[in-house]
Amino acid sequence: MKGSEVAQRKLNTWQETNRIDDYLARIAKNDRKALSELYQMISAPIYSFALSILKNTHDAEDVLQDVFIAIVSSASNYQTYKKPMAWVMTITRNLSLMKIRDSKKDSDIAQDDWEPYLASNENMTSQDRLIIQECLQNLSNEERQIVVLHAVAGLKHREIAKSLSLPLPTVLSKYCRAMKKLKNHLMEEE
Repeated sequence: MKGSEVAQRKLNTWQETNRIDDYLARIAKNDRKALSELYQMISAPIYSFALSILKNTHDAEDVLQDVFIAIVSSASNYQTYKKPMAWVMTITRNLSLMKIRDSKKDSDIAQDDWEPYLASNENMTSQDRLIIQECLQNLSNEERQIVVLHAVAGLKHREIAKSLSLPLPTVLSKYCRAMKKLKNHLMEEE
């Protein structure tokens, strides 16, 4: 990646972080338009992460809605540390784990179950869809979560380590291993 591309990516991430922080501040003041705009902006990575944990589209949709309910109820207590997506993904992870504990579900996801959602979600790019499909099919649960959090949600490895309660070197090695699996799989497809 060239220096200008890296600088542009950092600028985009910074702008996105500021927009999310602004939405959260407005949500704390009961601004429903901000909630709608935030939903449009981050619902796809939230859903993808929940789906990577739950492996069930209906449960992931429930968690997606629960996350936004939690955002509305907690927005007034949110303290910006310039990491709003880490905060949102921590909520997503906690609600997903609670859903698993409550329902004792841990079954594989059927391809017919998640493909229609990915195809119809206009907030996802074709690259996001490809990453999610490959993750769901070829990676372990932990690898899937790490790749989705990094590639789709845009979290840094350090934030992922904190969110998943894993050491940073473990997250880095699992991410590298997962990317190699995906690369090998894609090369075999060609």
